[in-house]
Amino acid sequence: MSTQPGQDLETFENPHPGRDYTVRVRLPEFTCLCPKTGQPDFAVLNLEYVPDQHCVELKSLKLYIWSFRDEGAFHEDVTNRILDQLVAACAPRFMRLTAEFNVRGGIYTTVVAEHRDPDWQTPGKIELP
Repeated sequence: MSTQPGQDLETFENPHPGRDYTVRVRLPEFTCLCPKTGQPDFAVLNLEYVPDQHCVELKSLKLYIWSFRDEGAFHEDVTNRILDQLVAACAPRFMRLTAEFNVRGGIYTTVVAEHRDPDWQTPGKIELP
């Protein structure tokens, strides 16, 4: 195998740091293990962020997400840990991670975690005619 999962998140310089814009990344193949049963849990991760000085490099993000495959984790914990590590790597103005876990025992779980830089002001909603 030419690549291996890893916890290293790489970044690159934001090519437009003077502009607020949103990056949306959909990761439909997230897996981890239930810490109680050891059975696999599957989720779609939706990452949205407004970068500041750095953006997340996507191949490293893919390998990072892959690294959770054999780890036991509660949905709430793994979602917040991933968000914390992404924020530590790229220090965005705003970041939201939504983890939509597949059904298990008749229950769907969605966890939404957010980070907002305290110095960043959310732009107002723009209504177009």
